[in-house]
Amino acid sequence: MRQVFTSKSILSFAALAAMSIAWADGDQRFASIGNLKLQSGATLEDCRVGYRTFGKLNAKGDNAVLVPTWFLGTTDDLKNSFGPGGLADSAKYYVIAVDALSNGVSTSPSNSKTQRGFAFPTITIRDMVESQHSMLLKLGIKHLHAVMGISMGGMQTFQWITAYPEFMDKAVPIVGSPRPTSYDLMFYSAGLRAIRDAIANQSAQSQLIRAYADFFWLALNTPSYYVQHTKREEAVASLAGFEKALLAWDPYDMTAGLSALCTQDVFKPFKGSEAKSAAAVKAKVFIVVASQDHCVNPAPALSFAKLLNAETMILTGDPGHSSPGAEMAKLGPAIDRFLRG
Repeated sequence: MRQVFTSKSILSFAALAAMSIAWADGDQRFASIGNLKLQSGATLEDCRVGYRTFGKLNAKGDNAVLVPTWFLGTTDDLKNSFGPGGLADSAKYYVIAVDALSNGVSTSPSNSKTQRGFAFPTITIRDMVESQHSMLLKLGIKHLHAVMGISMGGMQTFQWITAYPEFMDKAVPIVGSPRPTSYDLMFYSAGLRAIRDAIANQSAQSQLIRAYADFFWLALNTPSYYVQHTKREEAVASLAGFEKALLAWDPYDMTAGLSALCTQDVFKPFKGSEAKSAAAVKAKVFIVVASQDHCVNPAPALSFAKLLNAETMILTGDPGHSSPGAEMAKLGPAIDRFLRG
């Protein structure tokens, strides 16, 4: 989720095959995929998917790595993280960082030409994956070496391996979940109600968004982390930065993303069966969780890992949900070994 990972703390992603235009690594690009049929049966009109690429597609075309964004994250936040020791080294891989639907870059309530605000249809994490699949095919990418992502990006990764099991060789969901726990649903739903109330009450909108920002900020790390890293006299003032960041976001975009988090469930197409869902997965999977995560409970991911016989890494530090960024010196080399193995 957003402030956990900044452009300095984590990712940056790949580069697609050569095109008629000379694109530089990290340039913002868009793929127009037309109308997208959603899981709800509704249609997302004139869908555009934002992306950035880093590195080069090799002669065999087998080194592409897709990296979706987290909640309220954009590919601009990722672009400094694709070197040695990062999520994926663009000297080795063709990294494609993709903006998830509703993040204000790809088609979202704030930028849709025909479905702005409340007219924007309800989307799911699966819909995000469907838009990315269409984008990749449009770009001529028919197979990926790997999919990986953090937080909501990890949720998209879980969707990828169950929805398109033959499309990738490997997957690395990081502090994501195949399905939210009761605690997760309480956390996401509380945020969703706060932002919806903010939209409905214009006179108190900024106060409601600030309140949501405050409890979101508290969940990103652990109490122990804040006690160690935030002075008492700076405690209240420390909330201001995250409040300002969330006030800059369109509240309709936030509600679309939070709603997608609430409905995440990779087991649903398999009649709720975790075992049948795991049996459908073909990719080799490396699952990373944070034991003290207050934003995405690690239990469902670890349970799924057992059924997948997946390699796991449990980050135990006080940063909690922010642990991937804080422990990249440990995590980056482990991901590199997995991708090369």
